[in-house]
Amino acid sequence: MNVKWISTAVASILLATAIGAAPAVSAKEETPEIQNESIYDVLIDRFFDKNVENDYNINAKDPKAFHGGDFDGIATKLSYFQDLGFTMLSLGSVFSSETYDGQAVVDYNKIERHFGTGKEFSSLIGTLHKNHIKTMADFPINNVSKNHAWVLEKGHQDWYELANSDRINWNTSNTAVQDALVQAAVDFVGKYKVDGIRLTELGKADTAFLNKMITALKQKNKNLYVITNEPSDADFDLKVNKDTIDTYQSIFKNVDQDSSQLEKPLGNSINDTSQKPVALMLDDLYSARFTHASAEENMFPPTRIKVALGAIMTLPGVPIVSYGTEIAQNGVTTDESHAPMDFRTKDDIISYIEDLQSVRNKSKALRTGKFKLLENKDGLMVYERYAGKEKWIIVVNNTDKTKRYVLDPSVIGNNKELHGIFEKDIVRQQKEDEKYNIVLDRELVEFYQVTDHKGINIPYMIALGLVYVIFITFIVLLLRRGRRGKKA
Repeated sequence: MNVKWISTAVASILLATAIGAAPAVSAKEETPEIQNESIYDVLIDRFFDKNVENDYNINAKDPKAFHGGDFDGIATKLSYFQDLGFTMLSLGSVFSSETYDGQAVVDYNKIERHFGTGKEFSSLIGTLHKNHIKTMADFPINNVSKNHAWVLEKGHQDWYELANSDRINWNTSNTAVQDALVQAAVDFVGKYKVDGIRLTELGKADTAFLNKMITALKQKNKNLYVITNEPSDADFDLKVNKDTIDTYQSIFKNVDQDSSQLEKPLGNSINDTSQKPVALMLDDLYSARFTHASAEENMFPPTRIKVALGAIMTLPGVPIVSYGTEIAQNGVTTDESHAPMDFRTKDDIISYIEDLQSVRNKSKALRTGKFKLLENKDGLMVYERYAGKEKWIIVVNNTDKTKRYVLDPSVIGNNKELHGIFEKDIVRQQKEDEKYNIVLDRELVEFYQVTDHKGINIPYMIALGLVYVIFITFIVLLLRRGRRGKKA
């Protein structure tokens, strides 16, 4: 028994008690809807090297070379993904490629040997599925290798054009090329039971062709998510706004920033079920890292990351988090930002993400509920998320001072209680003016669960009692161990 175990047990008991009264619906029990997902974006080569048998000509000192990460490495870190709580793992491109990120595709019909075999890939997907984690893979449509298998075939001169000295783009106006790309994607989905495909490098591919591809993929697997990482009018399951990253980096890189554009990346998707949900991102694998933005402001990146994640995890849409965010991975260019994952760093942000996800995954309101902005002024953002009888008030204090927000009973009703999940405070209606006074320290995000006022919180008191019992047991064991040491 150690201190970390004690703190984890205490946090788990209190968190479970705090959210226990909410009418929670697990995402696993619902018909698949992408709004229920949260996506963790990895690069297989940069995550963890487990199998030395596929380490062909790797060079960990060269930022442009393969470093050795593989499917077995991902499987080895299963508990890590489980603890983080993301419902979907995006693996990047896994096709045979000349580059570590899988984008310079050589053959859509082969798996990159540095990552492992097709059998190992299938095994990884099966392992993740058994542990309720979905999988997604990238399918690069353009900017593939000039040595692609189709280029080397006779009669394909009109299939492509040079993008640069090393890459080519497909002539997607050519129906033969369209059919080949669609078939390659459908075959991949049929062979490997992935739950999602992300079409990347769209290039000049028009909306009609993209919809043709999406339709064929959905016919193969009706529950398959098909998304992209680029703005598009095609019928993808997730909408990407090009200004999302810049907007949220601008708001959260420092305190007291202009937050008036908070809702802009959400577009028309707010409370409109006919609109596709949006991707919520602080960065992606090919942008400058959020850590860089906050470091440039001379701010402490872990605190900035926690505030920013607290916000995007509770806004309407689908959070997509790049690997390494939880360890404040830095960088502007890919040579810097695609550093190997370091598992020896402090777990402050990791623990915070675990808590965020624990609440989000149990809450229908936070995943798919309606949204109402109550306050957005000088870095203080307050909004409501609700679904049926479940209701939350989210307070984001992105300022350098403790802030007070007065919540009118017209928003949540009379005789209610607001239970803070992280700071553990309880806000009740004031007798003088019948309003709810919320006070939150600087650079914090708090989730307030709205419940009926029921007097003493019996489950919470029981949980608190258990905390004391665990703590006292821990002290007693330490004292006994000390006495045995002295006698020896």
